[in-house]
Amino acid sequence: MPSAPANPSFSCAPGFDPAPPPAPAPPPLSCAPGVDPAPSLLRRLWRGWSTRLCLIALAFYTALALWGECEYRAARLRGETPAYNLVDENHRYEPPTLSSGHLLGTDNLGRDVLRRLVQGTRIAYHVGIMTSLIALPLGVLLGCLGGYYGGKMDSFVVWLCATVSSVPSLLLILAVSLVAGKGLAGIYWGIGLTTWVGVCRNIRGEVVKHRGRPYVEAARVLGYSNFRILFRHILPNVMHIVLISFSIRFPAAVGTEVFVSFLGIGVQGEPSWGVMLNNARLRLWQGVWWEMAAVTVAIFGLVLVFNVLADRLRDLLDPTAAA
Repeated sequence: MPSAPANPSFSCAPGFDPAPPPAPAPPPLSCAPGVDPAPSLLRRLWRGWSTRLCLIALAFYTALALWGECEYRAARLRGETPAYNLVDENHRYEPPTLSSGHLLGTDNLGRDVLRRLVQGTRIAYHVGIMTSLIALPLGVLLGCLGGYYGGKMDSFVVWLCATVSSVPSLLLILAVSLVAGKGLAGIYWGIGLTTWVGVCRNIRGEVVKHRGRPYVEAARVLGYSNFRILFRHILPNVMHIVLISFSIRFPAAVGTEVFVSFLGIGVQGEPSWGVMLNNARLRLWQGVWWEMAAVTVAIFGLVLVFNVLADRLRDLLDPTAAA
C-alpha cells in the first residue's frame, strides 16, 4: 500500500511573516540630566522658601557659635581675659553706633554687647547639643526596650516615664543642677536627665507598631537575635522620630538654660543669654534697652528657625503626618 505523501511545507505569500519578531524591550527608565531620582533631605528642605530662609539663618547662627568657640579657646590658650569680658569704664552705656565700633552698644561695664551675644550663641549650641547627647540615647534605648520586649520591661519603662513626668520639670532641673554643681555641667545633666521622657514615649509607640510587621517576623524565622532585629532592623525605621525630636528639643533646651541662668543657677562667669537678660533688666529704667533687645531677638530667631524646620521635617519624614 503506498504511503501517504508527506505534508507539503507551509508557505506564505511573499512579504508575509507568520511569526513576527517580538517587540523590542522598552528602554530603561532614566532621568533627565541633573535630576536626582532620590533627592536628599537637605535638597527637599531647600525647595520651600520658608525652610530655605531658616537654613540660611541656621547656618548664620552656627557660624556665630563657631566664631565664638574659636575666640573662647584662643583666649584660654593664651591665658588672658577674653575680649568680651574686658571692662572699659570709659565706654559704659554706649548706644549702638557704627562710628564707635560697637554695633550693638556696650553694657554697664563697657563690654561689647555684640561679642557677648556671640558667646551666648556658643553657649546655646553647647547646651542644645550636649543635653541632646544625654537625653536622646537614654530615651531611644528605654523606648526600644519597652516597645519591643513588652511585659515587665514595658511596665517598668512606662512607670519610669510617668514618675519622671509627674515631677515639675523646672524643679527637677534645678535639683539635678544643684547636685551636679553650678555651671554648664550642671545645666547639661539637669536638662538632659529630665527631658528624655517625650523621646522615650514616641520611640516606644513606633517600636510597638513595627515589632509585629512582616519584615520583623521574617527576621525571627531566619533566626536573628533580638538585639539584631531591634537595633539593625527596627531602629533604622524609627530614626526619623529621633531627628524630629532633636529639632524640637534643641530650642526647648536653650530656653530652659536661659531661664535657669536668669535665676542665677546656671552659667557662671560666661555671657549666657540668660545672664545677659538678668543684667539688662536692671538697666531698663535707665533707658539702656539695646542689650535686652539684642538678646531677645537672638532667642526669638533661634527658636523660630528650629520650630519651622521641625514642622517641615515632620512633613517629610513622618509618613503619618499627612494622614
